Amino acid sequence: MAEKIRTVVMGASGRMGQMLVSSLADHPRLTLTGAVEHEGHAWLGQDIGTAMGGAARGVEVTSDALEAIASAQAIIDFTVPAVTVATAALAAQARAVHVIGTTGMTEDDLARIDAAAHHARIVRAGNMSLGVNLLVALTKKVSAALDTDFDIEVVEAHHRHKVDAPSGTALMLGEAAAEGRGAALRDVYVAARDGITGARKEGTIGFSAIRGGDIIGDHDVIFAGPGERIVLTHKASDRALFAKGALRAATWAFDQEPGHYAMSDVLGL
Repeated sequence: MAEKIRTVVMGASGRMGQMLVSSLADHPRLTLTGAVEHEGHAWLGQDIGTAMGGAARGVEVTSDALEAIASAQAIIDFTVPAVTVATAALAAQARAVHVIGTTGMTEDDLARIDAAAHHARIVRAGNMSLGVNLLVALTKKVSAALDTDFDIEVVEAHHRHKVDAPSGTALMLGEAAAEGRGAALRDVYVAARDGITGARKEGTIGFSAIRGGDIIGDHDVIFAGPGERIVLTHKASDRALFAKGALRAATWAFDQEPGHYAMSDVLGL
């Protein structure tokens, strides 16, 4: 049997962090060797398993990302942009896999991640689920088949604690819709509307974000044309599907050359 891939979870106490730690418990290819949290966190120094209210896992929560990553082969990261960019640099030094589910990154953040991908194997996606990535592919195909008589709107809903809008998944869908029309999203993007906005400009792609309760993630792509509408929908009911996708990405990337990959590469779409 092949030796398991030594894996570090960044932001281990978060919703996705805990789901990843749990999902790694019996994984056939990956094994948890590091759990990282920020300075001053209440879990520092505790075993990640007992901190989560379960059995000990033999992995102590640490704030020393450099030490945790130095001996790692894979890092899974659903945190915030500043942490992710710094982690990408450490992944490059360690020649490790870096799976990124962090959203809300700037062009500068992405440029730094691209630079790290010269040495690290980076898989970055606004959403790690198979269903969403199929939706992205369908969105591009439908957009390419329709002309600008069909207006495109992306509507997303998430829990009250999500800090960025629109979601990374919504932006993935918007980019796919724009690409289907041969356009750049930045040139056709319209944020949530308010007040007297005037008539809609042809060819634009609009975004709306809902925040409330414990919604895991709902996304609709609406193609509204004369006399008819096409609506592509994905609803997530279990956060475990994102963890499953992230672990699949880490396993896949371990056997690849350095580079900046997407979930479409992992899934062969």
